[in-house]
Amino acid sequence: MTSTTGKPNLASLPTRAGARILSVGAARGDREVPNDDLVGPIDSSDEWIRQRTGIISRVRASEGIEAVDLAEAAAKEALERAGIDGETIDAVIVSTISNTVQTPSMAALLTERIGATPAPAFDISAACAGYAYGVAQADALVRSGMAEHVLVVGVEKLSEIVDPTDRSISFLLGDGAGAVVIGPSDEPGISPSVWGSDGGQWDTIRMTNTLGSMREGAAWPTLRQDGQKVFRWAVWEMAKKAREALDAAGIEPGDLAAFIPHQANMRIIDEFAKQLKLPDSVVIARDIATTGNTSAASIPLAMHRILEENPELSGGLALQIGFGAGLVYGAQVVVLP
Repeated sequence: MTSTTGKPNLASLPTRAGARILSVGAARGDREVPNDDLVGPIDSSDEWIRQRTGIISRVRASEGIEAVDLAEAAAKEALERAGIDGETIDAVIVSTISNTVQTPSMAALLTERIGATPAPAFDISAACAGYAYGVAQADALVRSGMAEHVLVVGVEKLSEIVDPTDRSISFLLGDGAGAVVIGPSDEPGISPSVWGSDGGQWDTIRMTNTLGSMREGAAWPTLRQDGQKVFRWAVWEMAKKAREALDAAGIEPGDLAAFIPHQANMRIIDEFAKQLKLPDSVVIARDIATTGNTSAASIPLAMHRILEENPELSGGLALQIGFGAGLVYGAQVVVLP
């Protein structure tokens, strides 16, 4: 085909009205780790952890289980619930900071394991906001016509980067994977995303050492955070972004069926609910109490649990927001699968 100027036009893909989450799958660490198992090295108590975080216990994966194993299990459940197989997947997006190597990507290996080869596959390094970033990209891929079905996985094995003597973050962290299949919809099932970053606070949540320092004999890098800075940023700045996401979706808090924030800390979740003025009718995800903070996996894991416990929420609207190391954030309103 040629244009009026006589030059050939490039072919374009047909766009779609919308995309939505078709299904969700989950995999959690095989070991339950109660607070009492962790308090000795940090000179603390079960009561102290519960008051500060709301965590009673967390799940962690045994030594022989890698993050990609958790990703595979969650992905296969999501595929089964969507009624499709791996060959139907047109792209695989994995959000993780737990890949065992810097390259190649975990997504490429996962694509092979679920039979989705030769689908394009790539990892996102956006920590606790990574799943929301993945949903934003999958939504765009489906609506643009570049893909029909996209698998988005948030997965972490954070127990491998924990210093048991650290009082800033070690007792928060757990292992798990959550996966969703995103496909076409006759109307939008994923609202415009509100996402961004604040690199000025890059070192607020950080690794203790670089790879280069390890070559010089430094210790294995582990996670640290400035807890007070993170709490203030999450409570005040992220509540604003959550409201922006509601505005972008064109809805009010009372229109929500569920609120599924990153499971960072129960006190943050409670403050979110207060600032958003969520009515009692909105079910709030509190998966952190027995799963812990699983970074990129926390939102899909919380969505999986909230639907298991409240199946009547299917088809309702949920506000999801992730925020963490970077500092980065991402939020959108979705129709629950």
